[in-house]
Amino acid sequence: MAIPGTMRVVEITEPGPPEALQVRARPVPVPGTGEVSIRVAAAGVNRADTMQRKGNYPPPPGASDVLGLEVSGTVAAVGQGVSDLTVGDRVCALLTGGGYAEYCLAPAPQCLPIPAGVSLIDAAALPEAYATVWTNVIDRGRLEQGESLLVHGGSSGIGTVAIQLARLFGARIFATAGTPAKCAACRELGAERAIDYRAEDFAAVLGEATGGRGVDLILDMVGGAYLERNLASLAIEGRLVIIALMEGAQAELDLARLMSRRLTVTGATLRARSIAQKAEIMTALRARVWPRFASDELRPIVHATYPLAEAAEAHRIMESSVHTGKLLLVP
Repeated sequence: MAIPGTMRVVEITEPGPPEALQVRARPVPVPGTGEVSIRVAAAGVNRADTMQRKGNYPPPPGASDVLGLEVSGTVAAVGQGVSDLTVGDRVCALLTGGGYAEYCLAPAPQCLPIPAGVSLIDAAALPEAYATVWTNVIDRGRLEQGESLLVHGGSSGIGTVAIQLARLFGARIFATAGTPAKCAACRELGAERAIDYRAEDFAAVLGEATGGRGVDLILDMVGGAYLERNLASLAIEGRLVIIALMEGAQAELDLARLMSRRLTVTGATLRARSIAQKAEIMTALRARVWPRFASDELRPIVHATYPLAEAAEAHRIMESSVHTGKLLLVP
């Protein structure tokens, strides 16, 4: 595969609005030991990208300053020590940055083959969302068959994956979303009840739906003002997993409720974890999740694709929250 000397990337000219994203030329990166170079077919757009664009989410030390936490594409070159991937392999990959480009680097253990039945473009919608949901709902949240789950932001990229994956695990699923159409999308994916948070109080709805018991697990990307109602919505021994802070990082915690109902409140981020930790997640996905795409039990939910030159528009859509599922950039 012929690799050019330069490539197009989307740079942040300065922290600020979507217009700060501009296409520039850079040298094509060369893979180091344990890395592969990927010719990018598509890159996922994530809420974290909009935060980084604003200057609120700096990349970890050593990571690319180019946005993009997940891609799909074709292996263009392999670095020393890589034995399980070869040039021409079709992969999707979890990154710490660099995806908004024609070529990017990825640690080999963070690459997975494209699942059967998924197109090369749509596969860019998988790595970040599935890794996030797996580690927070299955590993950290300890969701078990027959338990109940509330997914906030059920129509988001993370939410649509959480609903599908929890359905496979035999959970009873509830979701919140911002419009009747988004609520319908959540129900179609497997939610028993979708709650329009603009018109309904999710805590009251859950109380009625569960006979006052509450749910076993809540996956929350809102934070802030949701904490009190989240705790009120949990069953005894319930778990709250916080993965984002769209409504702020500060909230008042009722310790008496926490203690009396034996609740667990935890949170996590994925980006700063070690390659070894991410490799464990990817190994679990390959063994327990990837085969389910071939049987149509899982499918990527892609709202729209945009060329690199329209990255700003993709960010505007992301921040407006009008989309259902993932937004992708296609070089």
